[in-house]
Amino acid sequence: MPMTKVNEDELLDRLSEVFRTYGYDGASLSLISKATGLQRASLYHRFPGGKEEMARAVLKRAQEWLATHVLAPLSAAGKPADRIQKMAKGIHEFYEGGRRSCLLDTLSLGAEDDIKKHIRRGVAAWVEALANVAREAGVPKVKAYQRAQDAIGRIQGSLVIARVLHDRGPFERTLAKLPDIILDKK
Repeated sequence: MPMTKVNEDELLDRLSEVFRTYGYDGASLSLISKATGLQRASLYHRFPGGKEEMARAVLKRAQEWLATHVLAPLSAAGKPADRIQKMAKGIHEFYEGGRRSCLLDTLSLGAEDDIKKHIRRGVAAWVEALANVAREAGVPKVKAYQRAQDAIGRIQGSLVIARVLHDRGPFERTLAKLPDIILDKK
């Protein structure tokens, strides 16, 4: 029986899971309705802009969480390696130890250009924050940006391996190695 009431956090959690699992294109209103327990009319009442507005709400919430738990530790006081480890802890939590797919990636599949722009800005901010930590540690600017991009690429790749092979080991190892990946002065 469909639910008639669902609080905002629970609704966004359920929407997030649909987008993580099926991507933007694959997240049909039928799947969304089933996952949330809300009829289409209730969904449109809460999100008059339809699926695009739902995706924006999920993305906004994720970006706020990531700003607090991933980006903020990178700009906080402390040793660069410690700050990167705090960021890795946030990433570990966001992806539930590698059990969850990357929301930013799956939302970008078939999403509207506005959503893709938000995702692009979010990833660029993450690269910038990681590169700044590396530069503070003495890594030259170009290498710092390359390492930041490579580190994020490794995180994302390890999430794919975790999903496809049901093996979270590469994700765990990647997070553990992040300080070395980013700060190695070679």
